Amino acid sequence: MAATLILKPTLSSAFLGQKLSSRGNSKRSEPSRLFSKGTNCATDTAYGGNVPKFSRLNVWDPYKRLGISRDASEEEVWSSRNFLLNQYANHERSAESIEAAFEKILMKSFINRKKTKINLKTRLKKQVEESPPWVQNLLSFVELPPPVIILRRLFLFGFMACWSVMNSAEAGPAFQVAISFGACVYFLNDKTKSLGRAALIGFGGLVAGWFCGSLLVPMIPSYLLQPTWSLELLTSLFIYVSLFLSCTFLK
Repeated sequence: MAATLILKPTLSSAFLGQKLSSRGNSKRSEPSRLFSKGTNCATDTAYGGNVPKFSRLNVWDPYKRLGISRDASEEEVWSSRNFLLNQYANHERSAESIEAAFEKILMKSFINRKKTKINLKTRLKKQVEESPPWVQNLLSFVELPPPVIILRRLFLFGFMACWSVMNSAEAGPAFQVAISFGACVYFLNDKTKSLGRAALIGFGGLVAGWFCGSLLVPMIPSYLLQPTWSLELLTSLFIYVSLFLSCTFLK
């Protein structure tokens, strides 16, 4: 009996120790299994999740990347770019690829336009050189001033025209025409450094404007004109245009 009592604690303690050790091992093994499952889930997730990816991301040709032809208009290029950006806005690499293709097309279009302008200037210069001598002599009296000078003189003669129209019911435009003629001679003298030449060109512009006005004004339908607009007033408008062209583009 005593031997039995002595043996039972030994057996039970050994059994419990084995049971506890097995529980401990099971508890230690559970985190490792959980960790391995989490690792597999993170690895198996696709890049970007469910965000759509641009299928032509690595296409070298910018036109093919945007899905347009090489002769597409500017509106078609913008439309394709906006449509693709809205569709793939959440995917950064796709948006960058679309923008890069769009910028390449714009740069190519800018270079082509610049070449076209240069070619037009070259062709025009070649045609002038191949034109008859009298045409070359006539073109030698014409020049293109800076845009600032054109705008300033256009403003001056436009102001004279408006002044004449506003005072059409009170008096004729003789005073305004005289000021315009004087301004034309002044500008030409400043350009040619010859008062006689400036006066001659200015007077020629005055006569040319009066002649054109006298011919064209009677052809204008009466319902387009105000009752206070006289023949003298309408002729003066042609004179302003002629004086502007004379002092701006002639030399």
